[in-house]
Amino acid sequence: MSDDTARGESLRKYAMLGYAMHLLGLISVIGFVVGLILAYIKRDDARGTFYESHFRWQTRSFWWALLWFALLMIPTMLTFGSVPFFVIAQIWFAYRMIKGWLRLNDGRPVP
Repeated sequence: MSDDTARGESLRKYAMLGYAMHLLGLISVIGFVVGLILAYIKRDDARGTFYESHFRWQTRSFWWALLWFALLMIPTMLTFGSVPFFVIAQIWFAYRMIKGWLRLNDGRPVP
């Protein structure tokens, strides 16, 4: 196995693990943290490959989700009127993680 093939397979596994950790984050916050740290650590290793787009996708999705969760947390704590929006934010995040995972599985970058 060539170095490029081994590197690509390693990056693929880390990207898959990142997606799994982020999806686990919908149940346990530790998944979000582990997924984010993993994506930041492996991002430089993936530079110049299509895997770079996957690590970037994971980090951007995390930060956008955190923003939405933070913006929706205050109204949710005050009233239960924004609970549907909170659920929508979780569904949006899950959609992004699943979309990325499927594109990774197909060997394609994410936008």
